[in-house]
Amino acid sequence: MNKLRPLHVAVCVATFFPSAWLHAATEAEVQALQQELEELRRSYEAQQKALMVLEQRLRQVESQPQVQQPQPLVRQPRNDRQQTAAAGSGAGYGESLRDESSAPRSVENIYEEASGFFGGTFSLETGLTYSHYDTRQLVLNGFLALDSIFLGNINVDQINADTFTLDLTARYNMDDRWQFDINVPIVYRESTYESAGASGGSTSEVSSEKVTRDPELGDINFGVAYRFMREDVNRPDGVFTLRVKAPTGKDPYGIKLIQSPENDNLSVPEELPTGNGVWSVTPGISLVKTVDPAVIFGNLSYTYNFEESFSDISPQQGTKLGGKVKLGNWFQYGLGVAFALNERMSLSMSYSQLIAQKSRIKPDGQDWNSISSSDANAGYFNIGMTYAVSDNLTIVPNLSIGLTPDAPDFSFSLRFPYYF
Repeated sequence: MNKLRPLHVAVCVATFFPSAWLHAATEAEVQALQQELEELRRSYEAQQKALMVLEQRLRQVESQPQVQQPQPLVRQPRNDRQQTAAAGSGAGYGESLRDESSAPRSVENIYEEASGFFGGTFSLETGLTYSHYDTRQLVLNGFLALDSIFLGNINVDQINADTFTLDLTARYNMDDRWQFDINVPIVYRESTYESAGASGGSTSEVSSEKVTRDPELGDINFGVAYRFMREDVNRPDGVFTLRVKAPTGKDPYGIKLIQSPENDNLSVPEELPTGNGVWSVTPGISLVKTVDPAVIFGNLSYTYNFEESFSDISPQQGTKLGGKVKLGNWFQYGLGVAFALNERMSLSMSYSQLIAQKSRIKPDGQDWNSISSSDANAGYFNIGMTYAVSDNLTIVPNLSIGLTPDAPDFSFSLRFPYYF
């Protein structure tokens, strides 16, 4: 408005004193006034255009729906929990899992169980595992008459095996990149062998023999893990592992078989082994990826069993025969999905499968021979849970159900990792 005052004064003067205005106003003053009026007009038009653009942009923003992009369940190192760690926004996680101050403990448990890479600097884990194996074998001694009638003895053999394993595992985490661990198992085994009938006897009588093994040291194994890739929007969390197993347990070679006094068709071992007697090395890789609101994971490993020589590999009483044993190598893989139910509890389901090659044996002075039925295809369905009692102690139960004849009927484990 201040810029319009000279123009208003000029208009008033021209109205009341037209002749004075015509004689007093110079050509330069008129041009200056016209130029000022043109600048005001351009400024007003620019402001109008700016207002129109802003209004149009506001309408576009208001017309778009509010879409929140899913955030990965980033697991931060335990000693770095004050850093930002976003949690998934899907149903079932709750508002507490979206707290940006620290990653929920259940999310950390998911990553630890899926990748095998545990947080913290040092942890000590105690675990107890029970496995049950039940198998039946039909043995036919005789021949077919007229292609339909079986003449001879029919023996139904059954084996019930129970194994209890107490595991002690110590882990050391360095720079959240490298992890070293050692696992020491204590194994207790009990097997019951049953057979119906004897040679030339009745099939109505069942002979049973039980063999037990007092708790003894199993095969100690060592592991190293390296986190080579961290999860972001486009790639998963990646961990490479390498395990070495030492034959510290009682090997199964040279254990003699004893014939049952009640049934000459039933033979049982003198004792039960607690290890497989050979060195082995297992490289593997684990991948973990967030697909909000779930976490999917997979792992793949290959176990190479080294050839080993033994002073006695014969199961016959009174016979000692040295030789070499080459256990079949095996592949193992697993796929699964996990959910964080709340800040302390998570649930996981997975499928794993182990495919083993045939084993070979070479008695002294003879050639290598493949052992029949020594190859295996063991499939498992696993369902597990983690519950964080505190920031230092977690309870991890897991149930594994065998899906193939080569797998144990079921295994149940309960582990207690404690973080220092």
